[in-house]
Amino acid sequence: MEDGGHPCVCLGADPGSPDFGVPGAVCIGRWKNNGWQVLSRAALCSLNAGRFRLPLVQAVKQLVKELNDEILLVDAPGITRGIAGAELLLGLTDAALIQRILVLCQKDADLPYPDELTSAQVKIQRVVPSINARRPNRRNRMINRTALWDDFLIDAKEMRIDLSHVSLTGTPPPFNATAQWHGRQVALMNQQATLAMGEVVRMENKTLTIRSCGAEKGFNQVIIRDACRDTEGYLKTARHAASAESRCFSPFQSKTDTMKTNPMPFVRMGGLTATLMNGVFGDPLVHLRIMNLKQSLLFDLGSGERLPSRIAHQLTHVFITHAHMDHIAGFLWLLRARIGDFPCCNIYGPPGIAGHIQGMINGIHWDRIGENGPHFCVHEVYGDHMEKFGLQAGKNKTEPLGQEPVFDHVLLETPEFRIRAVELDHGIPVLAFSFEEMPRLNIQKTRLSELNIAPGPWIGELKHMIAKGNRDAMIRLPDNTCLTAGKLADDLLTVRPARKMVYATDLADTASNRDKLILFAQNAHTFFCEAAFTLKHEKKARSASHLTARACGEIAQAANVEQVIPFHFSKRYEHGPQEIYDEVRSVCTRLVSLC
Repeated sequence: MEDGGHPCVCLGADPGSPDFGVPGAVCIGRWKNNGWQVLSRAALCSLNAGRFRLPLVQAVKQLVKELNDEILLVDAPGITRGIAGAELLLGLTDAALIQRILVLCQKDADLPYPDELTSAQVKIQRVVPSINARRPNRRNRMINRTALWDDFLIDAKEMRIDLSHVSLTGTPPPFNATAQWHGRQVALMNQQATLAMGEVVRMENKTLTIRSCGAEKGFNQVIIRDACRDTEGYLKTARHAASAESRCFSPFQSKTDTMKTNPMPFVRMGGLTATLMNGVFGDPLVHLRIMNLKQSLLFDLGSGERLPSRIAHQLTHVFITHAHMDHIAGFLWLLRARIGDFPCCNIYGPPGIAGHIQGMINGIHWDRIGENGPHFCVHEVYGDHMEKFGLQAGKNKTEPLGQEPVFDHVLLETPEFRIRAVELDHGIPVLAFSFEEMPRLNIQKTRLSELNIAPGPWIGELKHMIAKGNRDAMIRLPDNTCLTAGKLADDLLTVRPARKMVYATDLADTASNRDKLILFAQNAHTFFCEAAFTLKHEKKARSASHLTARACGEIAQAANVEQVIPFHFSKRYEHGPQEIYDEVRSVCTRLVSLC
């Protein structure tokens, strides 16, 4: 048409699979030099045309007003089923003043949405696709839109936005869920006009740091929806946190339990799952499963009957808060399950824990075990150091294994995670623990392909150097060229922010305990915190050195956690646990409770 002297523009209204322009936006382009030249855009910040069909139609209507008397082609989203597609068909027809609809459809096939096509009162033309035509698969669509997004951001600049001074609209994550902001597509607006688009680098204290292209001033509105760069660098639709992260039913839930009588919270943090195995009324025991490592950790060791023996076989580390019976009695289950050829299991706990465990081992007659009894390495935590002991079934005494220093509360550090502990007061010393993911560096595969660099061992070396902070290290690429780690990281790496889970139970409501725990749990993704009593039984809570539900909520709120899981309820609330949840919710709404 352009060659025939008919000026033609295209309106790309498929935000998830655009042929040109910016994904997550509606774009107008003019054909020039064998390609579409973008004239203007209206941001959606979503790839989901069906879910956000009203903003999509409004954006189309806004852009059409900018056009002169030109032939307009509209590339509509490929939705051909359901109410979303039906509403989009009529909405786009009206918004873009459509005169003819081209329906890509096989010759003998029924037209989609026949009633809507009839009611549109425009010319309908069937277009039969080539026999060689194939719909791009999901992965190819993802790669193509990510390449467009990377091209758009190639000259992006970093800027900070104080969200208290602008309107924040769309479907942004909660302010306290800081990890969920990273990589979100963002648009800077003024009276429905898109001034700039970019992506979130981080969000701290209601201040947004973004990389964006476009005007840096003059905006009064920020839009964020569900378009987001994932940990591998691809632009995708973010999962809804509330539905994906937590629930009160676990795969381990017993048929004799119901969610109303003994909720059993189950939490997912990326490739990790954490399950309160005995529910909120049973013995404390959280099973943390690291899926990609096929590794299990336990926090406290109450009754282990709900855990299958294979979990006991895969256990590498157990973290015990203190030696009261409901926190350690499950050791006998663990001891029995590990009879056989299993590696040493590491146990961490407060001073004296080795003696308590040795006493439980000595309570059993081991005359048939020989040298093959289960063995454990027990670490007693003394603030700035740990005392280590070797214990084995069939041996009556602990074997001192020396000391190990503790820096910054870190008990254990691996390439994937670290465990910290802080001592609290329960009338006796108790430990609270945190599990912290290491920040993960991911290669943007699309950028790797664009730069024509072959993958290889150099990627591991690059990640290692960046993790060490050595940006000046030279990395040799497969073609024998060398670049600094910093240069390669800027071009190729994305960082998945670390997330933290904190586990704290059996502590007195004192100013010292509160101060320590609030600092320790600061900005945690998930906070398991005891809530033994309600305020009407505050005297009982104080005498037993436990927290009330209100204290649990106040600590969680002050620590700015993303979600708190109250547990270790007194059995006096067994027929009415909602009372506990209501009291926590009165001061902190970010809790996982009855579903």
